[in-house]
Amino acid sequence: MARAPLLQLSDIALTFGGDPIFSDLSLVVQPGDRVALVGRNGSGKSTLMKVMAALVEPDQGECVVPPGISVGYMEQDPDMTGFATLGDFAASGLDAVEAYRVEMFADGLKFSPDTPVQTASGGERRRAALAKLMAEDPDLMLLDEPTNHLDIEAIGWLEQTLQNTRSAFVLISHDRAFLQALTRATLWIDRGVVRRQEKGFQDFEAWRDKTWADEDDARHKLDRKIKAEARWAVEGISARRKRNQGRVRALQQLRADRSAIIRRQGAADMSLQAGAKSGKKVIEARGISKAFDGKVILRDFSIRVHRGDRVAFVGPNGVGKTTLLKMLLGQEAPDDGTVTLGTNLQVAVFDQTRAQLDPDASLWDSLTGDPDMRVSGKADQVMVRGAPRHVVGYLKDFLFDERQARAPVRSLSGGEKARLLLAKIMARESNVLVLDEPTNDLDLETLDLLQELLGDYDGTVLLVSHDRDFLDRVAATTVAMQGDGRAVIYAGGWSDYQAQRQADQPAAAPKSVKKEKPAPKALQADTEGLSFTERHRLEELPAVIERLEAEIAKLEQFLSDPDLFTREPVKFQKGSEALVERQRALAAAEEEWLDLEDRAAV
Repeated sequence: MARAPLLQLSDIALTFGGDPIFSDLSLVVQPGDRVALVGRNGSGKSTLMKVMAALVEPDQGECVVPPGISVGYMEQDPDMTGFATLGDFAASGLDAVEAYRVEMFADGLKFSPDTPVQTASGGERRRAALAKLMAEDPDLMLLDEPTNHLDIEAIGWLEQTLQNTRSAFVLISHDRAFLQALTRATLWIDRGVVRRQEKGFQDFEAWRDKTWADEDDARHKLDRKIKAEARWAVEGISARRKRNQGRVRALQQLRADRSAIIRRQGAADMSLQAGAKSGKKVIEARGISKAFDGKVILRDFSIRVHRGDRVAFVGPNGVGKTTLLKMLLGQEAPDDGTVTLGTNLQVAVFDQTRAQLDPDASLWDSLTGDPDMRVSGKADQVMVRGAPRHVVGYLKDFLFDERQARAPVRSLSGGEKARLLLAKIMARESNVLVLDEPTNDLDLETLDLLQELLGDYDGTVLLVSHDRDFLDRVAATTVAMQGDGRAVIYAGGWSDYQAQRQADQPAAAPKSVKKEKPAPKALQADTEGLSFTERHRLEELPAVIERLEAEIAKLEQFLSDPDLFTREPVKFQKGSEALVERQRALAAAEEEWLDLEDRAAV
C-alpha cells in the first residue's frame, strides 16, 4: 500500500517579477526520502526550499502538506528577538519534557546554549537554528547548507545523526562527502527545470553529463534539420508557394523551438597564473610555539615547505589553524622558535572572513579601487595578470552579469562573495596561494574548476578547509592540529590522514572485565593512549553522564504523578518515550566511557 506523501508541489510558477525561476514545477517528497537538492549558485535551490517550507508563496500552483505532518526548515538568519540565550531560542516551542534534546544537539554542534544572543556569532546562531530544528524532530527536515560554520568533527557528528534519524530530509550542501554519505535520491535544478533521479548524489554527475550530452545531440539534430529545411525554402519555395505553406510554417516552428532552448550557463572562466618562481625553500619553521592568555595554541612545531607543496591544515574550530598560518607567513611572531621565509615570494590570500571585501562598495569599485588592479587613467579597466581588461568583461568571467557590476557587495550571496574574492586574487600573479576556508558557499562546478586550477598551479598552496573531499583532491600533506599545542604532520589528504591515525591507535583493551560506573566530576584518567578528540571526549563524559542522570531523575519525578496518565495522556506518552531515550543514552555514554578508559590505561 502506497504511503501518503509528506509534501507535494503542484504546477508551481515563480518569477519574482522577472524571468521565470520555475514554471509548471511539480514534485513529491515521500516518507523516508533522503534527497540531495543540487544546482548551480543562483539556480533557485534555496528559493525552492523556501517554497517547500511555505516561506515563499508561488505566483501559481500549490504546496500541500497533509494534516498531522510537520515540516521544519533550518533558517539561515534566524530571528532571535525576545530570546536571552541561544538555548532559549533553540528550546522555544518544545514541551518541558523535550527541552533536554537541545543540550544534546548543542553538544554535537559545538555551541553553548548559555551564550547570550547579543554576543553570539553568525555561525553560533546558525548552529542554534539547526539544533532547534533537530530537537523539534519534524517529519520532514529542509536543510540549507547545514555544514557551513561546522568543523570536521561536528560535520561527522551531524552526518552520523542524520544517518540515524527517522525524519525524511531534503539537503542542500556543497560538501560532496556529506551528500554521498546521506542521500538516496537527487533533485537537480537546471534552468528552471527540476528533475529527479532515484539515486543518491554519488550518481549525480554521471546523470548530469548524460543529460547534457543527450541535450547537445538533440540540439545538433535540430540545427541540421533547420539548415536542410531552410535550404529547401530558398531553392524551391517560389515554385511551390501554395502547395508547401505547411512546410514553411513547420520551418518557422522549428526556428521557434530552437530559440526557446535555454542555453546552459557556461562554467566560470577562472584562470590562475603563477608569477616568477620562488626559491626552492618557501617556509621553514623550527620549534615554534604560541599561547594566548595562558592557552597553548602550538608547542614546539617544525615544518619545511618547499616550492610546489600542497599543505592542508585541519582541526576543530578554534584550535589555531589560522594563527599557525599567520606565523608561517611572517604575519605574527611565535613566542618561541623561528620562521624563515624563502626568496621571491608573491603571496595571495583568500581569507575566510572575506575581510578584503567592503560590503558597501560596488563590485565595480571592489576591482577598480584595488591598488594591485588599478589601470592608470582608465576608470573602466582593471589589470589582470599584467594585461588590462574591461571590468565588466572580467566580472563576466566569474559569472556576474552587467547589472550586478554596480550593485553593493552586501547584496551578494555567500557563493557570489567567494567568486568576487577569487576574482581579486586571480588577477594577481602569485607563487604562494593561501586559501583559508575557500569552499564555503561555492557550488560544485566552481569547486571542480578551482580544484583543477590548483592542480595546474605552478606554485605553493597552503589550505585550511573542513571539506573532506576537497582536501583529498588537493592536499599532498596534512597538518593535523590536535589541541593542547600538538600539531602532527601526515602524508596525503584527509583520507590518508585518517588511515594513518587509525594505524597509530593502540588496539582496544578486551571488555571481559566489567568496571564500575565513573563517578561524575571525580574522574582522573591517564589518557596517553588516546587522540586529542578522544581525550576531550573522555574528560567531558562524566559531565554528560551526570546531566543524563539529572534528566532521568526529573522525568521520573514528572511521571510519578499517579493522575498524569488520565489527566494528560499525551504528555505522559512523551515523557515515557523521553525517559526510555535518556536511559538508552546513559547506557551508551557509560559504555563509551568504559571503552575509552580501557584504551587510555593501555
